[in-house]
Amino acid sequence: MKSLFNNKSILITGATGYFGVNCLEKILFNSKPKKIVVYSRDELKQFQLSQRFSENDFPIRYFLGDIRDRERLIRACSNVDIIIHAAAMKQVPASEYNPTECIATNIIGAQNLIDASIYNEVSKIIALSTDKAANPINLYGATKLCSDKLFVAANNLVGRKKTRFSIVRYGNVLGSRGSIIPYFRELLLSGAKRLPLTDERMTRFIITIEEGLKFVFKCLDKMSGGEIFVPKIPSIKIKDLLYAISNNKEFDLIGIRPGEKLHETMIPKEESLNCLEMKDFYIIQPMLSWWDRKKIDPNIKKYGKKVLKPFEYSSENNKVFLPVPEIKKLIK
Repeated sequence: MKSLFNNKSILITGATGYFGVNCLEKILFNSKPKKIVVYSRDELKQFQLSQRFSENDFPIRYFLGDIRDRERLIRACSNVDIIIHAAAMKQVPASEYNPTECIATNIIGAQNLIDASIYNEVSKIIALSTDKAANPINLYGATKLCSDKLFVAANNLVGRKKTRFSIVRYGNVLGSRGSIIPYFRELLLSGAKRLPLTDERMTRFIITIEEGLKFVFKCLDKMSGGEIFVPKIPSIKIKDLLYAISNNKEFDLIGIRPGEKLHETMIPKEESLNCLEMKDFYIIQPMLSWWDRKKIDPNIKKYGKKVLKPFEYSSENNKVFLPVPEIKKLIK
């Protein structure tokens, strides 16, 4: 990781969010970047972050801006080497009720970042995706699928420039803002005796922020441009998560919310035959003529196995499910 970021200028979109702040800390404390550009539209969160990481003490530039603003992004990406794209509208219900806002941020914002990156000849851009982008049934997932397609196709727009785009797709980050764990804990603190459960069968992929960051940095190092990297991570039953948090096996069954699935998928069966399998992750390769398998990272070429039998990588049929005691350890 040190060599990846040392003496490099890095821009993080959505840098005041849960992932963005943890990413910023990890890079600052474990490498020696030339500069980190904090790009987000929330001036209060930028101010609060600047109280911890002052521009006078750290190689940080606070850049107030929205990824919907193409011209602002072009300026922010000037002299940048690496971009980690974490900005997105993520809340499923909010996206359903405000579809044009979701499209403006997740799709048009993605294209703006692509244009700004190519214009400034940024070397590497990695975009954070979600399991909801595979076989989407809600607008958030549909916009992230479209965003993924834009970033993959962007590699065909660069011509002879060095700019390359790749994607990381993973499941729910434990403890992230707006996720189920903080919500359950708030309910318990407010005096709730029983927690709500949508469906007893519901499962999800989970990953810790530490594992998520490590995987993003690994993919940045290994990327050739065009890959969708998918980690092999465990699943949990939401019912078990509820037990782990409350130690109470009683719950209120409330039914599935609009736009929710019983189980999430990270690799649909239709895409599986285009995968390379590594020891701890998969690579979904582009299904486009320009994808040059000869330029792939030598270790991936050496150890990657072509998937020959169709499969679906979903939270329901995952080989690894965490039991309640393991979930308790993680959420501490």
